[in-house]
Amino acid sequence: MSELPQPIPLRSQEWFGKRGKDGFIYRAWMKNQGIPAHQFNNKPVIGICNTWSELTPCNAHFRELAQSVREGIIEAGGFPLEFPVMSLGESMMKPTAMLYRNLASMDTEESIRANPLDGVVILAGCDKTTPSTVMGACSVDIPTIVVSGGPMLTGMQRGQPISISDVWRLSERVKTGEVSTDEMEEAEACTCRSRGHCAVMGTASTMACMVEALGLTLPGNAAIPAADSRRKVLAHYSGMRIVGMVRENLLLSDLLTRQAFENAIRINTAIGGSTNFVIHLLAIAGRIGVDLRLDEFDDLARDIPLIVNLQPSGQYYMEDFFYAGGLPVVINQLLPRLHGGCRTANGLTIAENYGEVAKHPTDVITPVDNPVKAEGGLAVLTGNLCANGAVIKPSAASPHLLTHRGQAVVFETIEDYKVRINDPDLAVTETSVLVLKNVGPVGYPGMPEVGNMGLPEKLLRAGVTDMVRISDGRMSGTAFGTVVLHVSPEAAVGGTLALVETGDWIELDVPGRTLTLLVDEAELDHRRQQWQPLPLHMNRGYWHLYQTHVQQAHLGADLDFLRGHSGSIITRESH
Repeated sequence: MSELPQPIPLRSQEWFGKRGKDGFIYRAWMKNQGIPAHQFNNKPVIGICNTWSELTPCNAHFRELAQSVREGIIEAGGFPLEFPVMSLGESMMKPTAMLYRNLASMDTEESIRANPLDGVVILAGCDKTTPSTVMGACSVDIPTIVVSGGPMLTGMQRGQPISISDVWRLSERVKTGEVSTDEMEEAEACTCRSRGHCAVMGTASTMACMVEALGLTLPGNAAIPAADSRRKVLAHYSGMRIVGMVRENLLLSDLLTRQAFENAIRINTAIGGSTNFVIHLLAIAGRIGVDLRLDEFDDLARDIPLIVNLQPSGQYYMEDFFYAGGLPVVINQLLPRLHGGCRTANGLTIAENYGEVAKHPTDVITPVDNPVKAEGGLAVLTGNLCANGAVIKPSAASPHLLTHRGQAVVFETIEDYKVRINDPDLAVTETSVLVLKNVGPVGYPGMPEVGNMGLPEKLLRAGVTDMVRISDGRMSGTAFGTVVLHVSPEAAVGGTLALVETGDWIELDVPGRTLTLLVDEAELDHRRQQWQPLPLHMNRGYWHLYQTHVQQAHLGADLDFLRGHSGSIITRESH
């Protein structure tokens, strides 16, 4: 007769299971919340990591979502304890929420490690809350499941759908006089009409798809609208499931294998995900200890077409994506090109979860053999202008500009750009290449979403709708255009981008995956000797720590001392 498996020792019992003075203190203080003694009796303690904040509008409904998670944990026999971590509101934070992604990850990591938690449910929605919390959880590596906040419902203006992606078009049409300021204000009131994050395949939606593709959520997590009651149901089931993950000792490192990262890259290509996916996935890989290189994104994505017809690369919205079956339909279509044996948070494999998904008759998600666009959502460029790489989103670019040669119009800083871009005397034509320096991880600091520079007003009035733009910064996942981003090394650390001068010829060849500054090496050496870095923006606090330790974009812009996970063990007692 075989022996029954032994239960997994609970980490929380190092606190609540102690006898004597230490155990007395841990339990007594918790009991002031009205918690009965039996809750401490070898029950899995589940942390609900909540990024709720009224300053993060995408996440403002998370109190309700946390309650659904809590009910699921209790139903499964767990002991739920909710805790806050730093919330990152993409639409509010200056100079950029990306500056604080690594700080929020440290908050998450230390909050999990320092407390009596056996498993964690992460509630995340706005762009940086998902990668930051996942990065922090990876560094501790205990059972973890993610619940995304969900996209908002599609906005409507005068009977037409509208989303945050339209702000780029509208702002340019205001400049040309096609749209009045009154119409712009009306659009402002129509765009964000419900709880949830951006209604398009921007960064927040991309991050929700990323964590499902990695296997960190229950199937179907990515696309359920925030206002749909099924979002709460998924949260409830996630609360139940984390208790099972603790009992099975199913760790993040069991799920986040090399093959899982490869799956996520292929799936992101098929959905036309944000370029920000690259920098966040690289950082997560660095935390969990998977060796992932920027050039591999291109290698893995080469044969994957765009099959999701969502803005900004296509026509529809996340609400439509959900009605069409959401990410499960995409994964089902891609299964022959994925590692189907990768385990996921519910204990099943990708193939088991998505192998029998019904295909909906819709043009929101197309068949792989009849895609929206043959070119997928991402290309990685190399060349003397980006020795360590740069990225572009071909699906959101103008086809005629994917191979282009033009003269640079250089802006040394974002302030320089704002002062000069609409100057009628600016020497710029539609064939020019706009180059923005010093908006990378160190230079800004924090690598803001300013890479999709607005076009000069005089060219907009002449009917120009797109130009090649190059920077060491990022762009919003809701944006579009022929925009080269994440140039590495950045200008602030002396990369070749720092040496570009107005009038230099630049050649972009997306099919050939190259970005070349057509200046001979002797001249570049001369410029390099003359180059002087700009002073750091701050000599104290987190800004200083960030600027002196942040890695370059091709490594995920994490802090150098945070790569690799240090585990859940605490070596010192509190009493």
